[in-house]
Amino acid sequence: MPSPVHEFSDLPRQTEVAKRAKPTETVEACPDETCIGMIYNPRSHRNRGRDLDASIAPHIYLAQPGNRDQLPQALADFAERKINLLIINGGDGTVRDVLTSGMPVFGENWPDIAVLPKGKTNALTVDLDAPKDWSLQGAIEAFEGTRRIVRRPVLIHPVDDSDAKAYGFILGAGALTIGTKAGQSAHRLGAFNSLAVAVTAGWGVMQFLFGNNSNPWRRGVRLNIDLDEADQTLAHSGLGDRDRRQLLVASTLERLPAGLKAFGPHRDGLKLAVLDQISRRTALQLPAIVSGWTPDDLASRGFHQVSTAGFTMDLDDSFILDGEAFPPGRYRVCTGPELRFVAP
Repeated sequence: MPSPVHEFSDLPRQTEVAKRAKPTETVEACPDETCIGMIYNPRSHRNRGRDLDASIAPHIYLAQPGNRDQLPQALADFAERKINLLIINGGDGTVRDVLTSGMPVFGENWPDIAVLPKGKTNALTVDLDAPKDWSLQGAIEAFEGTRRIVRRPVLIHPVDDSDAKAYGFILGAGALTIGTKAGQSAHRLGAFNSLAVAVTAGWGVMQFLFGNNSNPWRRGVRLNIDLDEADQTLAHSGLGDRDRRQLLVASTLERLPAGLKAFGPHRDGLKLAVLDQISRRTALQLPAIVSGWTPDDLASRGFHQVSTAGFTMDLDDSFILDGEAFPPGRYRVCTGPELRFVAP
């Protein structure tokens, strides 16, 4: 039986996060020109059972929060020390938690960020071109170079509560929610990173092809999407129930794991890939479509690829943000501040 995906009852409230973001009284500014703070998550897949050796760089300030509630204070300590590099040693979920906890601390003025790929899928580090074995030493050496990649995280909050916010890089609903849970089985079989994504995507295509209309992969979820552009509702192809969609994926990343090109030709900023209740013929063509094939009649087949400044989604099932589930409801989705990532 696969390990369960953690499900949150709500999104973190920024006012509560800000209350915990108080530096300790003994914190002093870093005396070195290069000042590094590192969040280390020992529960991340590739960190389990391993002790962290930070002796190669004595000017690193290390924080190992026991839970999410301790992250704001750790980040506030880093801000008080005036760090100019924040290293996140963990997976995509750790990045999401650091960004969500760090917004009341850093706001629009984040230090440079380096992410060590220590999770199970590490979608962000795929986009940042970080090698699978990227080390602490490698991140420090890259920081001394000049290559930086700018990305804006996805920001999501309930329409009626802008104080409850979360920041991440891959948002999904419908088949992505089911697929994330199914992906736990792939992990148990030893498939991680891009391989796990490919295995799960392949399993999803099989469900689209051979499942009946009661199959949750084919049934989809009740989902309405209103784009910011001229208050435009995302068109529905008319295939299946017009109130339901099989899949939604939104991201600001430009490269996805396993070489997937779900958003079609290169687009900057926030992008959407949405599936209506597609036919089995289109399901058979999905591998070619997500590999970059974009026929002119794609939207009429029930596959929509758009870029947008933001959108509102109303759904009756949980959605996934960087590997963990959040409750159904009506949400506003847009982008957060520009962040500078150190790249090798």
